[in-house]
Amino acid sequence: MYINRHIIWNVFFACLLLTLSFRGSAQQETSYIAGVDTNYIKTYPDQLPVRFFFSQKFTAIELGSSELVKNLRYRPNTTLNIGIGATYRMFTLNLAYGFPFMNQDKDKGETKYLDLQSHIYPRNWTIDFNGQLYKGYFLFPRGFANADPDKFYVRPDVGVSLFGITLYNMFNGARFSYKAGMVQTEWQQKSSGTFLIGGEIYGGSFSGDSALVPSMLKDQYSQKDVEKIRFFELGPGGGYAYTLVIKKHFFIMGSLTVNFDVGYSREYYPDKTKDQWSLRPNLLYRGVVGYNSRLWNLNLSLVGNQVAVRGASSTDLYYFRTGNLRLTLAKRVTPGPKLKKRLNVFGPNQ
Repeated sequence: MYINRHIIWNVFFACLLLTLSFRGSAQQETSYIAGVDTNYIKTYPDQLPVRFFFSQKFTAIELGSSELVKNLRYRPNTTLNIGIGATYRMFTLNLAYGFPFMNQDKDKGETKYLDLQSHIYPRNWTIDFNGQLYKGYFLFPRGFANADPDKFYVRPDVGVSLFGITLYNMFNGARFSYKAGMVQTEWQQKSSGTFLIGGEIYGGSFSGDSALVPSMLKDQYSQKDVEKIRFFELGPGGGYAYTLVIKKHFFIMGSLTVNFDVGYSREYYPDKTKDQWSLRPNLLYRGVVGYNSRLWNLNLSLVGNQVAVRGASSTDLYYFRTGNLRLTLAKRVTPGPKLKKRLNVFGPNQ
């Protein structure tokens, strides 16, 4: 079975965080406000974090085959965006745009896409919605599968659709906060971690007008004649998340969950189809490093996942990798009475 090196590093990182979480601590008096241990987390339920950010989303595809050849890595030419946003209690709104002067990679072709990623963090839960529609990809690195070593192999006909929901319960939501790094509505003041248990459902497709494997590489990959694959997967999973706080203000947060999904896939050939049932592990990960204080939050974050799909052959592997890389500067402000009255329509803080 092929094991991607990124999986090894992610599992190692999760084990390291798990080890750190069991360090001894002195006895202290514990106080709770709305289910939060105030010795660990400072909440700002009536404040409005406003943010300025740079972000780049992606949905990349890899075709895996024999260990003797490297994966085919299809990547989209997505834009680097500048955005603004705000969060009040459970509601977040971000608006971003990729200005032409920041995106000049014309040699990678054009990608048209709609990428809807929503990540919601109630007190003891994480909820993730993914909806991606992409058209237009290139092969990485430059020159791979191309007669000209200075040009990318571009496939404007290749498209991806991916839809999924993940739901996880946190065992220690009173002392661990995703919100502190991801939406800046809280401040994690002491190191803490939590186990996670839940599940996911995913479905999607990957297709082109002709074979997905370039003709000059067709003898190296078992998917050489596949023009399209559709799949559906669901299953349970578990994981761990931990935030290391340094001198109260600096923090490193890492989170990893592993799902064991039962999946059904169908590969489409020019003259036939092949179906397959399988059991494959999928990954969902988050990482944030930054600075937090009473008013300001500066961080670099990455939220991503890997959905693994098996084709008709044991070597026919397809990896759907999505993510959102973001650099954020946020400030918490207190809304005025009139604005606060209007914002209360979004419900209580959780």
